[in-house]
Amino acid sequence: MFKKILYLLLISFIVIQFFQINKTPSNALSGDIKTKYSVSESLDKTLKVACNDCHSNETKYPWYASIQPIGWWLQAHMNEGKKHLNFSNFTERRIAYQNHKFEEIIEMVEKKEMPIPSYTWLGLHPEAKLTDPQRQEIIDWAKSNMSLLSSTYPPDSLVLKRN
Repeated sequence: MFKKILYLLLISFIVIQFFQINKTPSNALSGDIKTKYSVSESLDKTLKVACNDCHSNETKYPWYASIQPIGWWLQAHMNEGKKHLNFSNFTERRIAYQNHKFEEIIEMVEKKEMPIPSYTWLGLHPEAKLTDPQRQEIIDWAKSNMSLLSSTYPPDSLVLKRN
């Protein structure tokens, strides 16, 4: 009985490998955050290694994304991240949204909730572990962009209204 269950699990594992995630990158970068907000070279490098896989259309999938069901979990996680913040379509969103997202970036980075711990578990993505100076650079950048927005737009246009 135990052998039959083991064989069934093995066959199931093999079969699900034929159902791969779509790893085709989107070329939709016209609303990229860098088209409107200045991003220094060092910050750009930090964002690429610590943020862009889950928060842009420039996802670089790790080798283990080809192993199911891990790939499905990763894809769902990345889709969730892009739903909350996508640097590739950032400037296509309303100004109030952009301002709010800068505020969230500050909060998440200050609280060390980003990048999420599971992204660097077991030594995965060690380059994504942010140092304190990198965290401060992201926070300062987001704050300066919020200041830019507040000096450019009327205060009521920066408030994200909830439905």
